[in-house]
Amino acid sequence: MDYFTDERHENLRAEVREFAEKEVRPQVARMESDREIEFDLAREIARRGWIGVTIPQEFGGLGLGHLAKTIIVEELARVSGAMGAMAQASQLGVAKVIHFGSNVQRRKWLPKFASGECLPTIAVTEPESGGHVLGMAGTARREGNEYVLNGRKWFVGNSHIGDVHGVVFRTGKGSGGLSAFLVESDRPGFRTGAVGTQGGLHGFSFGELVFENCRIPAGNRLGKEGQGLDVAYSSSTLYGRLNLGAVALGIHVAIVEDVVRYAEERVLYGKPLNELNSVALKLGELQSKLMTAKLAAYHASHLLDHGKPCDAELMNAKLINTEYAMDSARSAMEILAARGTQEEFNIIRYLRDATHIYAPAGTSDVQRLRLGQVASGTYGRQWSAELSDLASWAWTELNQLEAEGRNERAGQVVQIPLAS
Repeated sequence: MDYFTDERHENLRAEVREFAEKEVRPQVARMESDREIEFDLAREIARRGWIGVTIPQEFGGLGLGHLAKTIIVEELARVSGAMGAMAQASQLGVAKVIHFGSNVQRRKWLPKFASGECLPTIAVTEPESGGHVLGMAGTARREGNEYVLNGRKWFVGNSHIGDVHGVVFRTGKGSGGLSAFLVESDRPGFRTGAVGTQGGLHGFSFGELVFENCRIPAGNRLGKEGQGLDVAYSSSTLYGRLNLGAVALGIHVAIVEDVVRYAEERVLYGKPLNELNSVALKLGELQSKLMTAKLAAYHASHLLDHGKPCDAELMNAKLINTEYAMDSARSAMEILAARGTQEEFNIIRYLRDATHIYAPAGTSDVQRLRLGQVASGTYGRQWSAELSDLASWAWTELNQLEAEGRNERAGQVVQIPLAS
């Protein structure tokens, strides 16, 4: 992968890997047995600035882009899928403020995200409508200078550890009747609900948010009223698919490393397993799939960092990495046989965790459907192109305003027009 990475990326990888090995790995067995939300490690990851990897340096972030983000998530997930999932979920919360926040919102929240003082989330899915965004029933009613929010959100990454939640609720009818808001976790009328009964990613918070006449200032709205669908779709396409692909990639790396080590150490018929042709063939298949999966994730990250239209590559990165990680976990079961079901060999954990990456941001069939539209020329908006331009323009504009001292525009939303 040297084509895509430079010294900064590899130094970052070494830093995250050292942390994951020394600080996270000793906690994995406890996290698996307790099955409770892991607050301390999540906060420590945030304090190290890794949630701010895509935030520009002028807001206190690392400003290293999406490939660096992919590496961070990959290295954490290599040791703990739960901590990789934690890091990627917060990135979704960062994205909504970068791309749709006003200057005031960016100044307020981005430095807090970058320092780890505050963990963001994004919440779209509802119990009844599921992934059908237009079917959501939760409402945001305007009352003077406030909005009153009512509804429930399910399967929210970092639900119970988040400090500010980016939510999408219905403010009107149809596709133009959705709007996005920032809701602080200490707002009256807001509470966390059920944690959930997930069978994997133990330590990750993936639960419910409840809004009961929750009042927020109108200034907490993200973007324009009616722009909630843009917030939801762009977050899923640009960040969700690549981020989840990175989690699956980290799990996949761990599978291959552990199986290769086992095949070297396990002796059968008087020789190590890896010297048996049947096993060597399977190891070759594992390596091939891992190389292909990593290439898909790094290539998509590279294109996104360079402002290239790459919606298809982002979808494919999620599809390939999720499918191949699960395939490799099953192949590992063939090599380890009954030992693969024992917790101390980790393979069953990897399979559980990889399965949990399957549905968020669209199942594999959703990715195939969209890729089919790409192939036939019927795919719609290229979010990667639109929001890359938006972000670049926004930072330039913001810097100009700062230099000129034109503070009267500081509260405006800095955006370029989005295509219909």
